Amino acid sequence: MKHVVRYLFIVVLSVFMMADDAIACTGRTIEEEAIFDTPLCVPENPQRVVVLDAGFGLGVGLDVGLPIVGAPLERMSDTALKARAEEAGVTSIGFVTEPSLESLVALQPDLILGFIGNESMASGIYPQLSGLAPTLLYTDIDWRAFYRLMASLTGRTAEIEARFADYDKRLSDIRERMPDTPVSVLRITSWDFQVYLDAPNTYAPFAVMQQAGVRRTEYETTTDPGLSMKRPDWEELAELDGEVLLYIVGGTNDSDKDGRHEEVLSNPLWQMLPAVQAGRVHRVGHGAWMQFSGLDSAHRVLDDLERYVIGRE
Repeated sequence: MKHVVRYLFIVVLSVFMMADDAIACTGRTIEEEAIFDTPLCVPENPQRVVVLDAGFGLGVGLDVGLPIVGAPLERMSDTALKARAEEAGVTSIGFVTEPSLESLVALQPDLILGFIGNESMASGIYPQLSGLAPTLLYTDIDWRAFYRLMASLTGRTAEIEARFADYDKRLSDIRERMPDTPVSVLRITSWDFQVYLDAPNTYAPFAVMQQAGVRRTEYETTTDPGLSMKRPDWEELAELDGEVLLYIVGGTNDSDKDGRHEEVLSNPLWQMLPAVQAGRVHRVGHGAWMQFSGLDSAHRVLDDLERYVIGRE
């Protein structure tokens, strides 16, 4: 029965998709950022927005005052952001990798948007979603540009620029105080290790590290624009030879509940790392680091850098 219902929803969406594309746009046209429909016609003042990610889309959308009615709130890493969304009346559409199409349809959105990890993933879901409502899937890693685009939908551009100015002032101050100390960062999941690199195209919190003047180790640094993460094995952990080690556990995986975290920290190969032996290893919150959602997350990353790198002595 469930499969029949899902099929009927897909049929309904397909009918929407067959609407006349030649109808003139009565709202606002977005061109450069629309990766599939260019130009993309969106409402001038959207009233019912569904976001597809519980990071950029949700956090930035709330910051700029978008009327968000739905988002994937299940198993969120950032509990503070989840509470904020629930307080704003946002309805959960499930888990970020398995959103409920039925719930999304029931919310009757007039705009669907989200930060999607890559264009291939976005192209897989776009046909169904765009048949329901104008759909803007953002794949660029530039989180500031996404802020400016979202702020332009609500008329809060000046407010966001003022917040950026305050953030940049703090960033500059931290950069001036940042010691020339190699820093390693590792994410521990239930199944592997992940190292997000100091790279031209890197995930937002690690871009914040770059801009704050943090020096990563040679193993964690690349100029390759196509490389942003490594998955070291146990032996490769020795390459994380920074004087300070920050590590991330938990989030949408259960590595902080299934014993994986304790297994890693008790392993002799972990114990041999220079930062561990020196007592300069620190666990940082997965909310800001793995579910980065905008300026609040950026400030929390800077908090960790001030506390554990600048204030390491």
